[in-house]
Amino acid sequence: MKLWDNGAWLVNGKLESDFSGSKDDGVKKTIAYSILQKHNTSGDDKKLKIKFDKITSHDITYVGIIQTARASGLEKFPLPYVLTNCHNSLCAVGGTINEDDHMFGLTCAQKYGGIYVPPHQAVIHQFAREMLAECGGMILGSDSHTRYGALGTMAIGEGGGELAKQLLNKTYDVAYPGVVAIYLTGSPVPGVGPQDVALAIIKAVFDNGYVKNKVMEFTGPGISNLSADFRIGVDVMTTETTCLSSIWRTDSKVEEWYAIHGRPQAYKELNPGEGAYYDGAIEIDLGEIRPMIAMPFHPSCAYTIEEVNKNLMSVLEETEKRAKVSFGDKVNFTLKNKVIDGKLYVDQGVIAGCAGGGYENICAAADILKGKDSGNGKFLLNVYPASMPVYKALMENGAFSALVDAGAIVKTAFCGPCFGAGDTPANGAFSIRHSTRNFPNREGSKIQNGQLSSVALMDARSIAATAANKGFLTPATEYDTEFSSKKYFFDKAIYEKRVYDSKGVAHPEVEIQFGPNIKDWPKMTALTDNLLLKVVSEIHDPVTTTDELIPSGETSSFRSNPLGLAEFTLSRKDPAYVGRAKEIRTEEEKRENDVSFDKMSNEISQAVKIVKAKFDSVNEKNTGIGSTIFAVKPGDGSAREQAASCQKVLGGWANIANEYATKRYRSNLINWGMLPFIYKDGDKNLPFANDDFVFIPGIKKMIEEKLPSIKAYAVKKDGTVNEFELSVGDLTDDERKIILSGCLINFNRNDK
Repeated sequence: MKLWDNGAWLVNGKLESDFSGSKDDGVKKTIAYSILQKHNTSGDDKKLKIKFDKITSHDITYVGIIQTARASGLEKFPLPYVLTNCHNSLCAVGGTINEDDHMFGLTCAQKYGGIYVPPHQAVIHQFAREMLAECGGMILGSDSHTRYGALGTMAIGEGGGELAKQLLNKTYDVAYPGVVAIYLTGSPVPGVGPQDVALAIIKAVFDNGYVKNKVMEFTGPGISNLSADFRIGVDVMTTETTCLSSIWRTDSKVEEWYAIHGRPQAYKELNPGEGAYYDGAIEIDLGEIRPMIAMPFHPSCAYTIEEVNKNLMSVLEETEKRAKVSFGDKVNFTLKNKVIDGKLYVDQGVIAGCAGGGYENICAAADILKGKDSGNGKFLLNVYPASMPVYKALMENGAFSALVDAGAIVKTAFCGPCFGAGDTPANGAFSIRHSTRNFPNREGSKIQNGQLSSVALMDARSIAATAANKGFLTPATEYDTEFSSKKYFFDKAIYEKRVYDSKGVAHPEVEIQFGPNIKDWPKMTALTDNLLLKVVSEIHDPVTTTDELIPSGETSSFRSNPLGLAEFTLSRKDPAYVGRAKEIRTEEEKRENDVSFDKMSNEISQAVKIVKAKFDSVNEKNTGIGSTIFAVKPGDGSAREQAASCQKVLGGWANIANEYATKRYRSNLINWGMLPFIYKDGDKNLPFANDDFVFIPGIKKMIEEKLPSIKAYAVKKDGTVNEFELSVGDLTDDERKIILSGCLINFNRNDK
């Protein structure tokens, strides 16, 4: 694999470093440019205002999105909006009834003119592939793995606020992104699957940010050697590179895919033009890829399985070091106790969801396991097809029979294993999964209770090979398997009988069905002239994931209750955070009720006294009180807006970071009226510490007048004051108005 140091031209189907054409013209010849501009309403090809063709959400996010839009005056869904139920599919978790949310979703689809997919029918992205994708289209989803580039659709995963904007006929605003060519040659060797290719790419680009917030455009002759399903399996994992979106050239195999799914009109050939210019390029010989494993605790911690087996103890020591970064001394994490006779033993295998649950992945696993026995020890293999049509095809072609005969358990379409709501391993157990992520605690373990398991990511083929070897880590290339390549038959009648499709017709007379756990967003205050923020958490990990900011899994029980969910904020990373934040929120509530600073807590009174010595105009009317956190690089991972909204409802006004891991997390902060502060001088000698106050005079003026930076002052416990500089990066005019209003809901109300 080769990463180019500079830009690249596509000339006669090959990458070249030099070409006689102009870069401006070359940029316009990419597939990405043509699709983005087709959906751009700004008239400026550098500053995009995108209107999407369709949007989609699942049952952890759609309640909050619709509640946000309803609070802003929603009357009808103005574009196709699909509500899938694949995350909170279980009937009750943590004391709340998930079906209440599902009935909310169904009645909203009826009232506003949407599409409702019942539980167990399909995971969000499989339904979008089967029923929504189209060549040259754009889809926005409230899930980070919204990626349909292999089918010719540019798709973007964002927080719920961005979908609410689309429901209110507003736009997705973003600077024109860089585009990087992913140039494929060769063919995968038997036993290598899409997850292997994806993990190799993620390993090469995550740490260096090579494709961060850019579009990955897949081209090259190697694409023709991949089935549509294989391409989909690579494409869905592009999210883990931190890219903005993806797009692939399309051909007869994609045309056939659409025909199989009864939508031949959705296909058209997409190719970059002669002399297309890319901001960078990655060359990949598919024939050089070998079965991969991403060890805990990130998809980029990838090795070949051969390398792990050859250097087992040193790889496990590296994994233990990563555990120390994430968990410190809270738990004693090790996988060395999994080594038996020099081989790594695995407790569990899972093939599931939008990444692993595809037809070809499960067929390949069945081919490897046919006639074999996974044993009756601790090792267990669970398989979740990505949709009921896929389920039916696997049932009819004999794949399920082969899997069950080998000891596997077949289940229905469900995203739970991917985010900790299903198949949570035992304490100390090690799970291998063809799913999307293996972040700390993502599989559902609870470090606060001393319980920790871990996940490695692998392809379905090597998971099946490991199962055939009764739980000992094994690459699929060690088995001389004859892959059956069974043809797929899609039965859309399954959806016609169960999915509610309004066909875009709203029925305003329908009453929305609310459950007792569905709560409105609390009132939020507009930005004040100045801010006095208490630092309530300080995180120095190289990257902080959204799963660490707001855990997944059992916390999803409160997905529709903003205050209830907020109680889990940073619970696995900094359990003291919620208490600290609520203490400061109480002081802000006093201020909003006209209590004077000198009647507030002693720490507020003292901090204000120090501040007023330098800024005597500070008073209760012009200075808001709130909390902030510091993190080196927060926001990798999920698009869930709750990672930001939970901080907001606890009184958060800002994040301070050296940089933000993804655009979507920064967008979530902004949509909830939180300032995405950037502190450029690293994290080694911060001018503030946990429990210090940060005073920011003139913050409202900074946002209004588009000032590049602002002076802030750290008020230390000993009374000393440290001056330092903060910036917020580029903001659109609407983003500034959202922050000034206090949140997107307030902005929409004010904008009428």
